[in-house]
Amino acid sequence: MTFTLAARCPETGQFGIVISSSSPAVAARCAHTRARVGVVASQNVTDPALGPRLLDLLEAGLGAKAALAKITAGTPDIGWRQLLVVDRTGDCALFTGDRALGVPGEARADGVVAGGNLLADPGVPAAMVAAYLAARGPFGDRLLAGLTGGLAAGGEAGPVHSAGMKIADRLSWPLVDLRVDWAEEDPVSRLREAWQVYGPQAGDYVRRAEAPGAAPGYGVPGDLR
Repeated sequence: MTFTLAARCPETGQFGIVISSSSPAVAARCAHTRARVGVVASQNVTDPALGPRLLDLLEAGLGAKAALAKITAGTPDIGWRQLLVVDRTGDCALFTGDRALGVPGEARADGVVAGGNLLADPGVPAAMVAAYLAARGPFGDRLLAGLTGGLAAGGEAGPVHSAGMKIADRLSWPLVDLRVDWAEEDPVSRLREAWQVYGPQAGDYVRRAEAPGAAPGYGVPGDLR
């Protein structure tokens, strides 16, 4: 009931993930990033705890494949899970359990991995990777191109109602964390609209956190933005 793309930007070292599902608030449960460490999706019949566990293993020095092997070997009910991992080098790993819902699919390339379950077509993840790699512009634009490519290839077997995008840069908190937790129709378009508003301002919020007195629009009496 989910289709997802996760990637490491080779130009900036940022980690990002985009995701959509028929379930509400999918990004709140399934999308996990950590600056300078990696990005993980934990989906299908979701166990959100697996995301931080995988990131901890990556931070401890394991690569994507080794971290995923450790988790899949030692976790009960792992057959219900689908896991996507990208590490700090851009290496990728993906696991789809034998109890994945509906039609699952997987695809990967250098620095990017996509996967889904209950898909309209098993080729959806490959379409996501192709659209991401073909896109140009800011990392968020390329991630959304991947998500849109998956939707155009059929997406989930039924209508989707939530979507999200998360990007980790160099700080302990996400550079971008945008979610459409419920929409009767077209949450991906709503996510794109949110990105078009937030994306050009994302760097300003970092500057305001690090040096509020010098940040644009601040230090002026009465300015509460």
